[in-house]
Amino acid sequence: MANTKFTYTEKKDTRSGFGDGLLEAAKQNDKIVGLCADLTGSLKMGDFQKAFPDRFYQTGIAEANMMGIAAGMTIGGKIPYTGTFANFSTGRVYDQIRQSIAYSEKNVKICASHAGLTLGEDGATHQILEDIGMMRMLPHMTVINPCDYNQTKAATMAIADHHGPVYLRFGRPSVPIFTDPNQKFEIGKAITMIEGTDVTIFATGHLVWEAIEAEAILREKGISVELINIHTIKPIDEAAILKSVAKTKCVVTAEEHQRNGGLGDAVAQVLSQNQPAPQEYVAVNDQFGESGKPAELMVKYGLDANNIVKAVEKVIKRK
Repeated sequence: MANTKFTYTEKKDTRSGFGDGLLEAAKQNDKIVGLCADLTGSLKMGDFQKAFPDRFYQTGIAEANMMGIAAGMTIGGKIPYTGTFANFSTGRVYDQIRQSIAYSEKNVKICASHAGLTLGEDGATHQILEDIGMMRMLPHMTVINPCDYNQTKAATMAIADHHGPVYLRFGRPSVPIFTDPNQKFEIGKAITMIEGTDVTIFATGHLVWEAIEAEAILREKGISVELINIHTIKPIDEAAILKSVAKTKCVVTAEEHQRNGGLGDAVAQVLSQNQPAPQEYVAVNDQFGESGKPAELMVKYGLDANNIVKAVEKVIKRK
């Protein structure tokens, strides 16, 4: 069902938003350098490499070494952006991130593409679904998961001005572009996409568009949805969460991630300490992924608009 509140004329991958944002940020700040673990094309870092060859470092398939190099570069005042797949940006190098970057609050931007199930055919070994949880547990780490090309580009540029380690997560598939191309990205500031009174949906990343489609279905059923885009999972916007739930009294969280440790748990933590309310999770339920078409995997693992609708109908009955 088409949504009258949001439309799009183009689809584009969020990794391209990262590539274009990195190039623009580098034009404005000569301290920015790029490091890549043999995935320049996949990370869309080619234009940066061409424009600033003396600021680009190809580290090869040596992700742990790349993180150590990036940490060292910050001591000389550089702002390193590391680029590889999300699985290799977190699971493979967790020790290096914890010890060399987070512990001493190094100004490294860990930029992670091909996150979640929508990596598709590469299968479970590459479809990391635990990365948000791993990163948000680290002291000093900021965790950002933008929803479309425009927001990813804006976030990539904004993190250059934030001092401290950042985990920026984005993806491989082409998804609708529906946010403002001239937006100002504010770290830690949630965005209310649709105002409503019956239920709040907190969504992040690719699930924001699925939530927009779910809202259209629910509106036809007479259910008023408040949809909030939580692009920054840490620090999370507690004020926005509590304000919305005070009105709607129930919550659905939607994310392309394990239900353990991600957005759902971050929201639940805020609510349990301040304002308990019924909550349903739309997330992967303690499973690894598998090889398949991205859209088909989203349906199989319960991450599409129809599953958000079901979660909303279920949580409203619990109010």
